[in-house]
Amino acid sequence: MKMSSQEEEEEPASPGARLMQASSFNLCILAVMGYMTTIDIDLFKKELNRNLVKHPRFSSLMIVKNKKRGTFSWKRTKVDLDKHVIAPDLDPDMENPDEFVDDYISGLSKSHLSQEKPLWEVHVLNVKNSDANSNVIFKIDHSIGDGISLISVVLACARKESDPQSLPTVATKERKSDNIANNNGLIKRLFVLVWTFLLVMFNTLIDCILCLATMLFLKDTKTAIKAGRGVELSPKRYVRRIISLDDVKLVKNAMNVSINDVVLGVTEAGISRYLSTTYEKHNENGVEITKKSTNPLPKNIRVRSACIFNLRPCAKLEDLAEMMEKEKLIKGMWGNIVGIVVLPLTIALRDDPLIYIRRAKAMMDQKKLSLGHKCGFMLMKLIMFLFGSKVAAGVSTQLFRNTTLTFSNVVGPQEEINLFGHPLAYIAPSVFGFPQGLVIHYQSYADKLVIAIGADEELIPNPRQLCDDLVMSFRNIKDAVIKNGLIKGSDCC
Repeated sequence: MKMSSQEEEEEPASPGARLMQASSFNLCILAVMGYMTTIDIDLFKKELNRNLVKHPRFSSLMIVKNKKRGTFSWKRTKVDLDKHVIAPDLDPDMENPDEFVDDYISGLSKSHLSQEKPLWEVHVLNVKNSDANSNVIFKIDHSIGDGISLISVVLACARKESDPQSLPTVATKERKSDNIANNNGLIKRLFVLVWTFLLVMFNTLIDCILCLATMLFLKDTKTAIKAGRGVELSPKRYVRRIISLDDVKLVKNAMNVSINDVVLGVTEAGISRYLSTTYEKHNENGVEITKKSTNPLPKNIRVRSACIFNLRPCAKLEDLAEMMEKEKLIKGMWGNIVGIVVLPLTIALRDDPLIYIRRAKAMMDQKKLSLGHKCGFMLMKLIMFLFGSKVAAGVSTQLFRNTTLTFSNVVGPQEEINLFGHPLAYIAPSVFGFPQGLVIHYQSYADKLVIAIGADEELIPNPRQLCDDLVMSFRNIKDAVIKNGLIKGSDCC
């Protein structure tokens, strides 16, 4: 890289990056990459230097311009990979590698990154556990980019395992044909357009009111997964489970829903299952109970999730790869460009588990006919412009603090890939520094779907149980689909 001129250049940080640097909203991403082989450190560094380090955000320092106002800028610098790649000397035959890897990841949540170097580092653990032959943990400051940005740049660095010259394939949304325009009269078409417009305006108004109420006063019920103040500073525990993406698609196709609908329904069912077990032992006031109930869940529990929506247009991996090669960002393709929608979850035990999926679809369909997430994004930019990033961070913190958890689903490559010179087994992203005690991420990769949980150690001392409840809830839903005969002929293949 030509650092002589780049080192003198500074670029103002985006509103999203400024927000992530506020002391009350200082988020950091922990992305665990499981590999099929042990990591050759020299090859791994060579591949990092060949592509990722060329990315402007991964080769820039965060410079404080005005601490009181909360303004920052990016300044290009030379990257010393020896300061970014940490590879501890480990015993490959250790007794409990799963526990060691989980403890190591948890330990990374106890400190933030130094601003004396670009805001990322990589920890290479050459030890075999249940899911992979080695694990690499990327620790990345959230100001560098959001989850969609980061998974996109990772894929732009990767190549298909079956074809080392080709970029990975990522699923894209299919465009439905405009049957209304082709098959119906003008009057019906106008009626549908007007009705859709009215629905969008109504849903947007409701979402904006709900969002403002949550920021100001509307709090979730205190439960075994609802954190209090200061949770963003406490250590987190990270666990994951891997299920079959083909099984998820089977449910999706059988019920004519989206994968988002399926994983949201599974989340609601799994949390209901976990809280039910909790309330079998203690009531809502934490008092131990002796008389068991068939339905121990209290009525009218308010549990809501902050759901992350991507607002940027879909970028081609070829463009991202070219962006890194030219070492220059393309406007609109990078940064923290996401909207937040508050999703109410109904916590209840259902005799028919398919109710969770139907309810999730109805809720997501309603959110798709709303501009609430875009309005929230514009409002946050306005608050930041008028009052600075500290005030904007405080407002954002209140929204997350008054809800219970955060939910996201990120689409990964459709086939197995080679990333930084080694074949990848799975991807499990999470985050810390969050004003919530629970974060649930779903990440697809080839024929797998990874459920990744980040949980506060004190609030949720048994996150593996919650992970197991999510998996069991999905199995119940799949079994119900099969039992009810909803599988079509093509779904069985």
